[in-house]
Amino acid sequence: RNTTSATKDISPSLSMANIITLTATDGSTVEFYDEIKASGGVKDVYFSTDGTYVVGFYRKALSANDRQRIEDIVNVHRQRIFTHDAAGRYWENFFAWPTKIVEWNEKVGLVMPFYDKKFFFSGIDPQWPFMKDGQEKNGKWFSSAKLYNRFVPDNQKGNLLTRLHMCLKIARAIRRLHAAGLAHSDLSYNNVLVDPLTGNACIIDCDGLVVPKKFPPEVVGTPGFIAPEVMATRALPLQDPKKNLPQISTDRHALAVLIYTFLLQRHPLDGGKVWDVNDTEHDDDLRYGEKALFIEHPYDATNRVKPSQLDPHELPQGDPQQRPYTLCGPYLTRLFNRAFVEGLHAPARRPSAAEWEDALVKTCDLLQPCNCEQGWYVFDNTTQPKCPFCGKPYAGQLPVLNFYYAPSHGKFISENYRLMVYHHQTLYRWHTNNLVVPNEKISDEDRQPVADFHFHNGQWILINRRLPGLRDVTAGCNVPVGQFIPLTEGRQILFDTNQGGRLAVVQLVHGA
Repeated sequence: RNTTSATKDISPSLSMANIITLTATDGSTVEFYDEIKASGGVKDVYFSTDGTYVVGFYRKALSANDRQRIEDIVNVHRQRIFTHDAAGRYWENFFAWPTKIVEWNEKVGLVMPFYDKKFFFSGIDPQWPFMKDGQEKNGKWFSSAKLYNRFVPDNQKGNLLTRLHMCLKIARAIRRLHAAGLAHSDLSYNNVLVDPLTGNACIIDCDGLVVPKKFPPEVVGTPGFIAPEVMATRALPLQDPKKNLPQISTDRHALAVLIYTFLLQRHPLDGGKVWDVNDTEHDDDLRYGEKALFIEHPYDATNRVKPSQLDPHELPQGDPQQRPYTLCGPYLTRLFNRAFVEGLHAPARRPSAAEWEDALVKTCDLLQPCNCEQGWYVFDNTTQPKCPFCGKPYAGQLPVLNFYYAPSHGKFISENYRLMVYHHQTLYRWHTNNLVVPNEKISDEDRQPVADFHFHNGQWILINRRLPGLRDVTAGCNVPVGQFIPLTEGRQILFDTNQGGRLAVVQLVHGA
């Protein structure tokens, strides 16, 4: 697999290496230094002379099938995803997608964009003993409590909000892959670069994508992210009809594991149950395969984590009693149950990437700020909310907007969707109209805030900034741009009189 561990700046040693100039299959010129700068499982990586791309050469000759696979990925699928419509450029930040094919010394190589600088650690204290500037922000650093707590400096960890945004970007990218009929086949923290500081993520190793019924997978995946049905049959020969291979449904398992680990810093299947005391490898095969069992299964405690067996560096995240998965809020809790209870051994019942995307957006709307190290927490729908990380109770009135929509004009019904309010919170068009979706197709106009919330003179208010049809239904009057609505218990606010326009009903929760 192609991985690099250096910054985009070309080091002095490269300037001393020979420059290789090749013509890619598309007729363009490719130049790189004749010096291997990184090596993965199947490729050696060279840096371009201008520092904008790398060239990864396969060490072994490719089969005709594998050659056709990368031809399709570079040409057919790249065009469909990145140039097919106006939203194509949007995806360039989500994938390190191969752009060209070259040949050199009887080896086939792929040209790929150099990872953006935000996916390399920077600002590391020179005295910090565990990592340094220029290391990749490989997802593993942020998935394991032991690595996260011991090795990642506090100023590199981000917060709950940025990690939710990070997971949202991953779910959105996988949704796009699946919509194109592709499966990643090896989705894991090793093949996702993340930046918890900005909430960004990038899917890498896109040259091994699976096209069902056309291009079978090169690998079965990374242990811990391989779906149970694939793990249970991976010893069978490739031609055996009983062998389960990576596909979209197995990507869905890996995606659920990624989101769980990024938000909670522990693995959903690594519990206290030992399935084979005499054979560690067989124990892992059972743990992630045939016997796979959610460590927080609501009614089967067989694989519960035993806190006494945890390393001190794994606490508190490694102990579900201290950090239960329910702290992720109702939308994600529901999907975790589907992924790890209902769908763990029933692939058809696993949540899709689009469902994760929707749940992550709605979870971000349930956040409340806190001055603890996590920065935020998800409102738990209680009448006395408190931060689950530091235990601090919310003080004062907490406004909640419960959203309703009208399938046809006249009668509004609940959407099971709500927005938490905090000082300087902003409202967007995707909040005011349920036909507007915050994804790659949203217009620049709809990305702008339309209203904002403030605690002013002892009361909560909503100030209209850009909503021409805002109406205070309770008071029976329109609210012009620049004016405000007080957020009082039970007040009804109609944001938009057009089709899809939402009605909000204010609920006041009284904290400590």
